[in-house]
Amino acid sequence: MTPRRLALCFALAVSASTPFVAQAQADKATVNALEGYFDFVDANAGTLLPEQIPAEDYKKFLVLDVRDAGQFAKEHIPGALNIEWRQVFAQRAKLPKDKTLLVYCNTSSFAAQVAMALRMDGFENVRLMYGGFNEWKARGGLDAHARATKKS
Repeated sequence: MTPRRLALCFALAVSASTPFVAQAQADKATVNALEGYFDFVDANAGTLLPEQIPAEDYKKFLVLDVRDAGQFAKEHIPGALNIEWRQVFAQRAKLPKDKTLLVYCNTSSFAAQVAMALRMDGFENVRLMYGGFNEWKARGGLDAHARATKKS
C-alpha cells in the first residue's frame, strides 16, 4: 500500500470512529421568541413599496441604510442614516422606538435580517423597503409615488 493510500485509509478510519459534533442549539428563550415571531408575522408584514411613500413622507421616517459605507457614500436615499447591517443590532440603542424605521439595503436581503432582529428585540416600528435601493431607484426614487399616482 502506498503512503498516500495508507494516509487516506487512516484519515477515513479516524473520521468514521469520531463521534459527530453536536450542532449548536438555541436556548429555550430564543426558540420561544422565534416561534412567537413566526406565529405573528405574515409574508408582507411591514413591507413598503416605493410607490406607497409620497416624497414628503420620507421625513416622517428614520430611513436606515444598512449597506456598507462605500455604497452609502456613492448614493443613498436623502436623509438616510448609515449603519452597516452587521452593526445595527449592536447599535440598536441609537435607534428610536417612537419613530418608524424604514430599512433598506441593495435588494432587501440584509435589510430583512435587520428588520427581523429589531422586531424580535421589541421594535414594533420597523418597515422594510421592498426590493431595496435598486428597486427604489428603478421605480423612480423619491418620485415613485408621484409617478404611480399620476393620471394619464
